[in-house]
Amino acid sequence: MDLDSREERVTVISPPKGRGDLELKEIFEYRDLFFFLVWRDIKVLYAQTVLGFGWAIANPVIQIVLFTVVFGAIAKVQTDDIPYFLFAAVAIIPWTYMSNSLTGSSLSLVAGQGMLGKVYFPRIIYPIVPVLAKLVDFSISLIVIVLVMLFYSVEPTMNLLYLPIFIIEMIIIPAGLGLWLSALAIRYRDVKFIVQFVIRMLMYTAPIVYSASSIPEVYRFFYSLNPLVSVIEGIRASVLGTEIEWLYIIPGYIIAILIFVSGVFYFKKMERVFSDVI
Repeated sequence: MDLDSREERVTVISPPKGRGDLELKEIFEYRDLFFFLVWRDIKVLYAQTVLGFGWAIANPVIQIVLFTVVFGAIAKVQTDDIPYFLFAAVAIIPWTYMSNSLTGSSLSLVAGQGMLGKVYFPRIIYPIVPVLAKLVDFSISLIVIVLVMLFYSVEPTMNLLYLPIFIIEMIIIPAGLGLWLSALAIRYRDVKFIVQFVIRMLMYTAPIVYSASSIPEVYRFFYSLNPLVSVIEGIRASVLGTEIEWLYIIPGYIIAILIFVSGVFYFKKMERVFSDVI
């Protein structure tokens, strides 16, 4: 067969037109890479450490003890008659997950810029990987909550059925913010400095060290627009069996969904310029 007569097959990779779509089919096709990156993050996290995954328990426990001493014993913050150690435990553990996930997600593209400029794959995988990898830490640290509940003889109630709803929200908040910040961090490297400051400030905007009931009723609705409030109050009520105030939880949940959806579309919009600014 004459070589000159053969037809050449050319594959052209072009950016999506318009605002772009989520390309879920393409992400599914790269699922092996997705799982590999998640597994890599899990293995690397505590590699060559003495405690290993024990740090997933040690880190939140140290925070819980410090908060109990400072805010519970010294400041005597009101916790609606809930022992402060228990009150802090069910809030600090999800907060630790969200803050660590947000840090990893927001800087994921900058950290992986070497790979981004050489190999094609759906870029949206990168900021999602830390969010999923940190779920291992979160799952291990749940042991602390179980032990504390046993110590204070807290029995599970039907509210526990709502826990998955708030865990989903706990995941989409750092995922959504991570999509926004990772896309911004490629162009503006100030993001890595801003993220640490913002995370420290966000801790005090949610009812982690204090009870949401201490917020005056006139400001409660505006306060509930903070999605962190919805997560912490929802998980606390689900685990401890206290009343779930949906009126103040639903607004934050809606905001969390909006942050995630808008983060996806902003990321897809900026994706086409990543290679130019890396």
